[in-house]
Amino acid sequence: MRTLLTIMMMTTQLLANGQAKTEKKTFSRETTVGVNIEASSQIIWALLTNAADYTRWNSTITSMEGDIAIKETIKLKSTLDPDRVFKLKVKEMTAGSRMIWASGAAPFFKGTRTYLLSENENGTVNFTMSEKIGGLMFPMAAGSIPPFDKVFEQFANDLKNEAELISNQKQ
Repeated sequence: MRTLLTIMMMTTQLLANGQAKTEKKTFSRETTVGVNIEASSQIIWALLTNAADYTRWNSTITSMEGDIAIKETIKLKSTLDPDRVFKLKVKEMTAGSRMIWASGAAPFFKGTRTYLLSENENGTVNFTMSEKIGGLMFPMAAGSIPPFDKVFEQFANDLKNEAELISNQKQ
């Protein structure tokens, strides 16, 4: 059986072009985007884990409060739904490589966002962001949840641009 990490690494290689892909099922929907970034995983990780700096470099986030640290809760507002505050718990963190945020109450409705960084031999990093939302109540709410594709693509592009800018300034 393949592990989540193996599947995410394979997906990263397939989606490194920055285009999002969404898979829809009856009780869930999963959107994934991947992009290759010409910067170190340390630079990318620092951007992903600094909540106070998100709105400066990430055009998809309008506000973010809290600390991005294991077991902490963050509150964010997104351009996807500007009137809603998303409360997300940081469930897992492996410094420099993997982070998982979760929201909702299983089994009725739950969201899980996974960030994965995978270093390449040439010094670049494959970044993957995937979010699965679903649960028993998902079929009733699915029609009112906007697609994530464009926002995910913009997030990945913003991260790539900022990380590469920082990397070039350090050279």
